[in-house]
Amino acid sequence: MNLGELQEKYKHSPHLLQLVDNLLLPNPQKIFLKNIQGSSPEFILSSIFFHQQTEKLNHLIVLNDAEEAAYFHNTLENLTSALDLFYFPSSFKNRKNFRLLNSSHVMLRTEMLTKLSTGGNKKIIVTYPEALFEKVVLSNTLSSNIISIKTNDTINLNSIMELFVMYGFERTDFVYEPGQFALRGGILDIYSFGNEKPYRVELFDNEVDSIRIFDPETQLSERKILQVNIIPNVETQFENSEKTTL
Repeated sequence: MNLGELQEKYKHSPHLLQLVDNLLLPNPQKIFLKNIQGSSPEFILSSIFFHQQTEKLNHLIVLNDAEEAAYFHNTLENLTSALDLFYFPSSFKNRKNFRLLNSSHVMLRTEMLTKLSTGGNKKIIVTYPEALFEKVVLSNTLSSNIISIKTNDTINLNSIMELFVMYGFERTDFVYEPGQFALRGGILDIYSFGNEKPYRVELFDNEVDSIRIFDPETQLSERKILQVNIIPNVETQFENSEKTTL
């Protein structure tokens, strides 16, 4: 039996269909599943995710710790190939020092919050208690602080770089991690906190000539895009009054 056949068995299992019915009841239900072995939880979740009746539901999966959550997310990603599947980690490098931020984790958190605030397709969020403990920026606050740059836009370079600094970005010679920007001649590189790869904005005087996604390791451009949305550092740039629990 291959992976696809096994998934089909889960999807059409009477137990799975009963579970879906219980999840759709008007009043919240506490459901306990026993005798679940190996990767069965991931198969069950992926089957629920693809079920027609739950197509509009968001799913929050809370594991015991970061290692379990990362493993669960990886398995679920292999089973679903879903674009709206997010790993939501703690933004700190370690639990003993709450001043040292992990920039890649901040990026993952920001990406999820941005996608969640836009609505649209259902989403799966995989996390753990330590990450949930941290407050997140309000969706309307996040939306109002996004910097959008489009091809053919006319921009004030000095003003936009000042805005980057105000939003928690650092100016460097080369961009290789989230939260950095660099200016070389008429080329502005920016690594948003909400995207997996950085952007390269080519300018002709003050006009945006082209925008490309590029590889931070090779510094080579990969493909053209028409617009970018630059997301500030959601962990450091907003007051507590602008944050809430997830």
